[in-house]
Amino acid sequence: MEKIAKRKIMLIGTGMVGMSFAYTMLNERGIDELVLVDVNTDKARGEAMDLNDGLVYAASKMKIKAGSYEDAADTDICVLTAGAAQKPGQSRLELVKINARITKGVCEELKKNNFRGILIVANNPADIMTYVAYKTLGLPSNQIIGSGTVLDTARLRHALSEFLGFADSNIHAYIMGEHGDSSFVPWIHSYIGCKSLLEYLDENDISLMELQNIYIDVRDKAYKIIDLKRATYYGIGYALKRIVDAVLNNEHCILPVSSYQNGEYDRTGLFIGTPTVIGSRGVERVMSLPLNENDQARFNKSFDTLEATIRENLGDIIDLD
Repeated sequence: MEKIAKRKIMLIGTGMVGMSFAYTMLNERGIDELVLVDVNTDKARGEAMDLNDGLVYAASKMKIKAGSYEDAADTDICVLTAGAAQKPGQSRLELVKINARITKGVCEELKKNNFRGILIVANNPADIMTYVAYKTLGLPSNQIIGSGTVLDTARLRHALSEFLGFADSNIHAYIMGEHGDSSFVPWIHSYIGCKSLLEYLDENDISLMELQNIYIDVRDKAYKIIDLKRATYYGIGYALKRIVDAVLNNEHCILPVSSYQNGEYDRTGLFIGTPTVIGSRGVERVMSLPLNENDQARFNKSFDTLEATIRENLGDIIDLD
């Protein structure tokens, strides 16, 4: 399996999400360098010092340092987490203007410093910020990846595992669409091992409504966590590690990232969460699943929500043509 030979990762944003991701990377063998970049340079320096103290006991022997955008030219993967955090009672879409300006500024600096690697975007609203990054950086769309519904899908699989009594590794179900309130589950493409989930429900007198209620709990889980502890960061930190692993190790694995749509689901021009093959070149291809009429309508609604939010809020920030 072909892998990236040089392994340099840049993290932009040393808040709780960024540092949760950085902490997961301590046990990632074979990474040469992790560079922390933050507008608060003292924070980045302190975090680098703290992480370095753990390297003696970690699997990895990477170099960790606080850096700047000048480190971008030979960076393989850049993970962008910088931005305003979601507050209690606030939807992800409400963050759009402030985080779009932050994302544009970051990507302008990356472009100025000749970044040519894979960019993974995780600040919210993630699908729209991925689009802002794409429009600003000028890199091919396969090199821009949003965190999409990778975390949402992990939450769903864990919840289904608890409810159905199977290992979460044997639950094959995806949340698609916006990383947010308009997401949906195409249940017709969900499996337990190699068995259709819908068939299993019929055989065991379980109603689809029970699973739909589980999905609603999963969809709203971030709001509950934010109410309880003001932020979510461990789950997304591991979700980002999963995407980075797929790129570094050229895994050709399928993850529901936010990827550029080119008609796979009859819509084009935006980034949205869909099952996508990820390897060392970033997005290798978007998996085109045949959706039934209801699921296609849900996908269209989610796409329309993102499109309308972009049109209404970003015309003075990025070129929408």
